[in-house]
Amino acid sequence: MRYGLAGGGTGGHTYPAVAVAERLRERPDAELIYYGTPDGPERTVAEAEGFAFRPVRASPIRSRSPVRIARGLLNLTRGAREARCYLARDAPGAVFATGGYAAAPVGRAAKREGIPLLLFLPDVRPGWAIRSMHGQAQAVACSVPDSLSYLPADRSVVTGYPTRRQFRTASREAGARSFGLDPGRMTLLVTGGSLGAHHINLVIARSLRTLLEQAQIIHIAGRTEETWLVRERERLPGWLRDRYALRAYTEEMALAMAAADLAVTRAGASTLGELPAAGLPAIVIPGEFSDQHENASYLERHGAALTLSGDDVEHLPAEILRLIDNDAARERMALAMRELDRPDAAEQLAQMLEGLAA
Repeated sequence: MRYGLAGGGTGGHTYPAVAVAERLRERPDAELIYYGTPDGPERTVAEAEGFAFRPVRASPIRSRSPVRIARGLLNLTRGAREARCYLARDAPGAVFATGGYAAAPVGRAAKREGIPLLLFLPDVRPGWAIRSMHGQAQAVACSVPDSLSYLPADRSVVTGYPTRRQFRTASREAGARSFGLDPGRMTLLVTGGSLGAHHINLVIARSLRTLLEQAQIIHIAGRTEETWLVRERERLPGWLRDRYALRAYTEEMALAMAAADLAVTRAGASTLGELPAAGLPAIVIPGEFSDQHENASYLERHGAALTLSGDDVEHLPAEILRLIDNDAARERMALAMRELDRPDAAEQLAQMLEGLAA
């Protein structure tokens, strides 16, 4: 059976499709085709996974700029036309779409081609792409129960956020080794998500020496941020430099999380699945859009994370040091985070997609 995958723009909207694809590949007759933007992270990931890839134009519509909104709407129309041509030729039995602007043209095209659509909402609150597609979907799945109030009651189900198998197999020792660090030492993971976070990086850089005296750091800084942070690293004495693993980006987030005792992260879609899978307590700093605030609030309400607003980021080093020094608090947060994990999400979604394609 041939299946279509769609979604991207960020890693949090790409990796759920990969997780479901991992399960589908266990079926002997599964063939997978990824539909995504030509220059988005989904293309890199799809090609690394060995999926056939079909480029479909799309760009963000959610913006304060009228020009960008107009461009996004134009690309939605063009992309839907491109996707419809691909779907007519490929004839997948069903399409799995994970949201994000990259999925919207494909969801629209699937409806017009009469191809069943399984829509997955990774965030707590749906953005415009999910809202535009859920009326066209035969079934809708979501990460957390709080999302159900936004979705069609007659065809929506909570599956949890599907995570890749590497999150189930990664060990602390292997994670530390992969970043050249000591598995026996307190470890902080700092990541701004697949797109990076400049303000977080600035605050961490200003307190780098103090933080490294207390913990080694895995810092996933973003592709546009690495150069200046390398210079900051070179200013450190050698013994602290050895504790600082700086990367622009990593495909090994499971290993990074497995190595860590505490994370500092944005509140993108992946936080609802990957942090719980790793059982990793976190300080979460939501970005400017409401979906990240909803995600952060969900984790904090369940006792799994501490939320800092953008206005409070200057307090980040103090909060990091406070939690590093409080084993009991971190352990409570880690337990709460693990309780949010749904390890069967990917398999459940794979079975739902099979059912639609049958």
